[in-house]
Amino acid sequence: MSGPMHGARLHWARDGADWPHRAHSRFVHAGGLHWHVQVAGQGPVLLLLHGTGASSHSMAGLLPLLAERFTVVVPDLPGHAFTDALPGSASLPAMSRALAALLAVLAVAPPALVAGHSAGAAIGAQLVLDGHAPARAVVAINGALLPFDGLAGLLFAPLARLVGGGPLLPGLVSRLVARQARDPRALRRLIDGTGSSVPPASAALYARLVQSPAHVAGALAMMSHWDLRPLAEALPRLPAPLWLLASDRDRMVPPAQAQDLARRLPRARCVPLPGTGHLAHEEQPAPVAALIALAGDGGGD
Repeated sequence: MSGPMHGARLHWARDGADWPHRAHSRFVHAGGLHWHVQVAGQGPVLLLLHGTGASSHSMAGLLPLLAERFTVVVPDLPGHAFTDALPGSASLPAMSRALAALLAVLAVAPPALVAGHSAGAAIGAQLVLDGHAPARAVVAINGALLPFDGLAGLLFAPLARLVGGGPLLPGLVSRLVARQARDPRALRRLIDGTGSSVPPASAALYARLVQSPAHVAGALAMMSHWDLRPLAEALPRLPAPLWLLASDRDRMVPPAQAQDLARRLPRARCVPLPGTGHLAHEEQPAPVAALIALAGDGGGD
């Protein structure tokens, strides 16, 4: 299927026709937002959160493996794919409150386990710190839990400030990014920059996402309000073990961050994911799913 047409938003009838695990998708209203969320399996509730710029599709490899043991809940985060954007700030606390509202509406028990990729790990940790998820563990897959530094900070921060700079700029920037994303070489550079190689079906869905100005605007709005300093200060108070899955080929979040956190936090552990990049859960879903399940069982705690 080709990418979105000139309209800013993705439409389920068109852009979701071949969505992974479509049979498990549902649309609900919660916290003033219209959400797309997938729910599958039985057992303790596992909340899976994708990263900035991705969507529920990035968890497609994990969902069937984990649904054998858990009730897996995989939402599109606010502003991403088929979920409405937050009307105000897309900060970490605002994302946490929005997810709490979604969980309250879904007919599931509170999450016993939270796993998130990249920025999704930060949102998951915030959700637990805020008391919205009594999780027995938090699993961060190449988690972006510390303030950006180095090249990532130099690239992301100015763009984020630009997007947050006025009412006209976000639309202009998101349309420009979406237009450039029509070039297959641009998408290839984007994925290569993660250090990962994803399945062709996933790459096609990423192409569809980044060609949607609304999705791009949602991701950039989230970046424009992203302040990880309060989270970094609060992590020692996280009331659950923190599993830090770290890929040695990650070009977005250096594995040294996970190693540093594991040294500083008494209930944190760093687990290497050799031979994978930032999108390790898409490259090797089986070992990642096994580690998430092990964390849920309290393995080694």
